[in-house]
Amino acid sequence: MGKIREKNDRIRYNIITIIVYIIGIILLGQLFNLQIVHGEEYRETSNTRLTRESVLEADRGNIRDSSGTLIAGVESQYALVLYKTKATDEALNDTILRIINLLSTNGDSYVDEFLININPYSFKLQEESSQKAWKKANNIDENATAEEAFNYFKNKYNITTDNVEDARKIMAIRYEISYNGYSSTKSIEISSNISRATLLQIKERNAEFPGVEIIEKSVRTYPLGTTASHIIGRIGQIEESELEGNEDIYDQNDIIGKAGIEYVFEKYLKGTDGVKQIDMDVDGAITDEYVSKEAISGADVILTIDSKLQAVTEEALKNNIAKLASNASSGETPADAGAAVVLNVKTGEVLAMASYPDYDPSAFINGIDTNTWNYYINNDTKPLENKAISAMYSPGSTFKMATALAGLETGAITTTERINDTGIYRKYNSSWRCWKSGGHGRLNVSQAIQHSCNYFFYEVGDRVGIDNLAKYASYLGLGRKTGIELVGEIPGVLASTKIAEQENRTWNPGETISAAIGQSYNTFTPIQMAKYVATLANGGKHLDITIVKSIVNADGSEVPRDEYESYVNERLGLTEDTTEDLQINQENLDAILEGMRGVTSESGGTAYSTFRNFNIEVGGKTGSAQTGVEGKTNAWFVGFAPFDDPEIAIVVFVRNGQHGGDTAEVARDIIAQYFGMNINEVTEDVTALPTIQIIN
Repeated sequence: MGKIREKNDRIRYNIITIIVYIIGIILLGQLFNLQIVHGEEYRETSNTRLTRESVLEADRGNIRDSSGTLIAGVESQYALVLYKTKATDEALNDTILRIINLLSTNGDSYVDEFLININPYSFKLQEESSQKAWKKANNIDENATAEEAFNYFKNKYNITTDNVEDARKIMAIRYEISYNGYSSTKSIEISSNISRATLLQIKERNAEFPGVEIIEKSVRTYPLGTTASHIIGRIGQIEESELEGNEDIYDQNDIIGKAGIEYVFEKYLKGTDGVKQIDMDVDGAITDEYVSKEAISGADVILTIDSKLQAVTEEALKNNIAKLASNASSGETPADAGAAVVLNVKTGEVLAMASYPDYDPSAFINGIDTNTWNYYINNDTKPLENKAISAMYSPGSTFKMATALAGLETGAITTTERINDTGIYRKYNSSWRCWKSGGHGRLNVSQAIQHSCNYFFYEVGDRVGIDNLAKYASYLGLGRKTGIELVGEIPGVLASTKIAEQENRTWNPGETISAAIGQSYNTFTPIQMAKYVATLANGGKHLDITIVKSIVNADGSEVPRDEYESYVNERLGLTEDTTEDLQINQENLDAILEGMRGVTSESGGTAYSTFRNFNIEVGGKTGSAQTGVEGKTNAWFVGFAPFDDPEIAIVVFVRNGQHGGDTAEVARDIIAQYFGMNINEVTEDVTALPTIQIIN
């Protein structure tokens, strides 16, 4: 048996050896075929064919309103770019001139940062010091004339044509190449958003334009113009500081979110770029191209706002400010800026948020011009600032409901107790006046809110003390961030003993009296004021303010809410809200709300003239907040509707608006739009996305 096994092993070994020899002979034959028989042919092909990778840019995600209406989208554009080839200067210059002439014929613009004009010769730089610095940077004699500098570049770039205009066209592109650089894998953009005529001719005459490629780009669009500009935010080219540490995600030419939703949700809005393989001959003419990795579009961010309500809110605010400015009396500073916020009182969803003046987000897409940028950053009205979340103002009399709640909940007053307003409140060796000379007489809390009686709230504030006043104001959302998913929100300032401690002093009880009517240190953002009113209207229930309904990936799946909320909290540095539920007594709230009803529905109410013939009953409160500067009084209106079963809370603020009652018409227009009172014709948007209301 052993001999038989040994014989079989030898047979197997010999078979394997024969197979190895056969494979070796085949490989040697193939190698001979490649190197000897077809070697010359393959070497020629290798020397005349180049392959490079090109980025296939992913579409940025859309931003939509709660019904799916597009607020910020993308459209495809084509750009003409140039890669480096082995061409001589003469051939390169000829290619550039053919490109520029084709672009000009079809009405397409091209990049031109060259700083010398012709016919006549002159420098684009006006200041002599700037001219000398530019000449020095380009190794040109500082005393050289514009014509001499022009000829210097003509020689530098080996431009042989005697046609000055043609030479100037070539210089524009060669100058761009000199400053930004290019290679066989890195292109420079010569023209963006080229016409279809140029696109077709480049494709048809590809051999005439070596190194030239047409790339498809997705460009941000804003179908609704400036609507919701402070919510959407803006985009721009990535800066070096933003690129650092993110080189695996971005390159130096990428667009990135700079403000608003565009900034906060950049991670989701930015898609994943793909890769396109491009084959070229040695002269740079494209011979073949194909996609090796598909691009994946960014996710859509669905907001809680209603775009139609948003537009009405912005227009009503703008018109009101213009009206108040035109009616300003001598010595009064005209109204010039403001904000308005509309909240769902049950869910905390932002239904509209306006800040005036607004700005044009499309101005930033291809780089904003200097004049517009200077206006945006230097104008006193700060157009880029979202005043609903990033600016804080004294609330004036609109704070009085917080004082009333503190008094009722602590037992310092009851719903039926009447306090006698004599016109002047005297205590602590000082005195404070009511706005009505001679006083209002005896009022309960509801009447005090309706008539905005200062004296009543002086007394309530003194009874409850600053600590209780701050406790209930904070519970209502004042003096702290709401946590809205937007960058730039500030916490405001709530008058409290903590301020005195920070200043190493003792809190003066007289300061509480001022704080009780919305003065002292109290300064809040309009979004905080909206949360405050919404909490009063919904029975004192805590609200999480949100402006994002959902995030939908390109494949239709939704990003889990917990996931993106965690991301937002980290990105904005937000911490968990640990506010204790104070279990507000509904009877106390009813007394406060009744006072707000009287403001709008009863003769003598400070907003009665605005709402007396209105079909929907509204609860409201006006406020005129002094700034300490003569002629500059800010105006507030805060309210909710409908009164019996509140759905929305509205806050309107106008800088230098003077009288709070005059801003109530903004809220009236908003309420009319929300409840369909402005609808003339109803049409169905069949392109809108289906959405599900989220209840926090």
